[in-house]
Amino acid sequence: MFFILSKVLYFLLYPISWILILWVWRWRSRTAATRKRLLISMIVLGIVFSNPFLYRSFVMSWQPVPKSLPDTAHYSAGIVLGGLSYYDKKDSGFFSLAADRFIQTANLYHRGIINKVLITGGTGNLLQREPPEAIFLKQEFIRNGVNEKDIILESRSRNTYENAVFSKRLLDSMKLQPPFVLVTSAMHMPRSVAVFKKAGINFISYPCDYTVIDERFDIENYIIPDISLLKKWSWVIKEVVGLVVYRLTGKA
Repeated sequence: MFFILSKVLYFLLYPISWILILWVWRWRSRTAATRKRLLISMIVLGIVFSNPFLYRSFVMSWQPVPKSLPDTAHYSAGIVLGGLSYYDKKDSGFFSLAADRFIQTANLYHRGIINKVLITGGTGNLLQREPPEAIFLKQEFIRNGVNEKDIILESRSRNTYENAVFSKRLLDSMKLQPPFVLVTSAMHMPRSVAVFKKAGINFISYPCDYTVIDERFDIENYIIPDISLLKKWSWVIKEVVGLVVYRLTGKA
């Protein structure tokens, strides 16, 4: 039930959904004054959520500081969270824009910093028709030179909470020595850290796949409106609200 409700909630939190709701409300409204107020609200939302300065400022404050691990560091396992690939209608897997999670985990393994790779990720799709994401990622890690015996598969989880709970069971059953290295996107890391700590896993965080970095000044990144940010804000809001909900429900 929590899984289904979370999908409905996330849809209602998207800025583009708010604008669409206001548009429908305005279309059905019978008074000119109400239609005018709704139009102004739509314009304000569009301006605020397409402003690159506001978006960059918030994301920079949300994302953790980048980390680096020396070649002398050694950990028994790295935990990479799913959410970096997808399947087509023929169940062929493809990497998404979050593929840096895969790259950084493979780098840690080949540098000898982590001995094993725990892949955690089933399917976050509500209908769950496609294969577990972990299956595709396992195949890609093997193609990348990761020894199959060093890959631990957790393919049942549907969200971050289940990522942590199921990973904890696997790690305990294998009696691997903590701390572990937690690898996920910088945007997703604050929520992941809270949930994995609550699950009792001893780890260090290794954020990657940065949505925003501290670049040199460029007028396009600060002033010129960008309509694509309406979609990007939905990812930010999802993480913030997800963390709040997890804490309220005792999952983080």
